[in-house]
Amino acid sequence: MRILFVVGYICIHLKILATEITCPHCRKRVQELHQVRPILVRDLPTFGQPVYLKVPRQQFYCRQCQKYVTQQLDFLSWRRRYTQRYESYIYQRVLMSNITLF
Repeated sequence: MRILFVVGYICIHLKILATEITCPHCRKRVQELHQVRPILVRDLPTFGQPVYLKVPRQQFYCRQCQKYVTQQLDFLSWRRRYTQRYESYIYQRVLMSNITLF
């Protein structure tokens, strides 16, 4: 993990320790890493600054079913650019606001 303080926000570079996953199609263990593509996701603010996580998304190749499988992360919903805890934080803030829609 590496933390980068930039003017206006904090960026934390994460490292994934898992070296294998279970293929969701055939349920076999897959270790053959095909590629790693980092994505930038929003997380809870800290020290009054917005926080972004640079998360390496690992894609594996399953020889059994001949498909590419992207690793799922517990804290990040599929195709979202923000963490689940940031989503809950925003939801709670909206609930506590006194704005009404007409």
